[in-house]
Amino acid sequence: MTARAGGEAAWVKSERQLDRERRRRRAGVRSGSVAAASTVLCAAVVVAVVVTSPGWPRVHETFFNWGEFTNAFPDVLRGFWLNVRIFLIAEPVILVLGLLVALARGLRNPLFFPLRALAVAYTDVFRGIPTILLVYLVGFGLPALRLQGIPDSPAVLGGFALVLSYGAYVAEVFRAGIDSIHPSQRAAARSLGLSKAQSLRFVVLPQAVRRVVPPLLNDFASLQKDTALVAVLGPLEALRQAQIHSATNFNYTPYLATAVLFVALTVPMARFTDHLAARAERRRAPGGGT
Repeated sequence: MTARAGGEAAWVKSERQLDRERRRRRAGVRSGSVAAASTVLCAAVVVAVVVTSPGWPRVHETFFNWGEFTNAFPDVLRGFWLNVRIFLIAEPVILVLGLLVALARGLRNPLFFPLRALAVAYTDVFRGIPTILLVYLVGFGLPALRLQGIPDSPAVLGGFALVLSYGAYVAEVFRAGIDSIHPSQRAAARSLGLSKAQSLRFVVLPQAVRRVVPPLLNDFASLQKDTALVAVLGPLEALRQAQIHSATNFNYTPYLATAVLFVALTVPMARFTDHLAARAERRRAPGGGT
């Protein structure tokens, strides 16, 4: 009798769980339908307002000319490959530079005070200078010095300016990650016989780097966009190619082609950043696992 009662209770509990699951699914479908309908309605209203505006025919001809788009796109795409190369070369250099500067700022020994002061000055100065101004200063200032070994390639000089600018931001991201590790982690490492350097290398840095991956990816999404700033120095990257076509045909559609390429690269990176941030949040939640 007791076993039968227990079986009936388990059956009732299972039915309740299934009923809750069905209600959850119905609520999810209903929410998704409402969200989709509201999105379509908002998009339709925006399109209707834009298309019916008095200046739309002129805007359509100037910014959305399909013939100009197809004509400029091959050159813009070829120039965009230069943007990608600048990004791929600058990114690892920025990571190394930012980590070294962050570590230098964490040195507490009085012997390393000049190095720490230099790291602080670097982050303060290069975070304060607008990136486009830094591109001008490096791109036109360094060659004017006529020093031996200074590159004269505008793409190299522009990439170097981006490294200096973003290295300062990434250094602060790394420093925040290192400072976020609880002191008990260092104490536990020291109690196990690890030196300060070993504690930093094997205990603190791995945790800090894992925590700062989402903000680092945000910085690199911005870096990918800012590679267009090297256009002011003259290399034939995507924005420069668009400028040439626009000046030739007096049409701004090539800029739209450039924007499409940058969006196609940065949006997946942004979604990947959101995924990593959500995963990190789940790990920090109670019972979230490792």
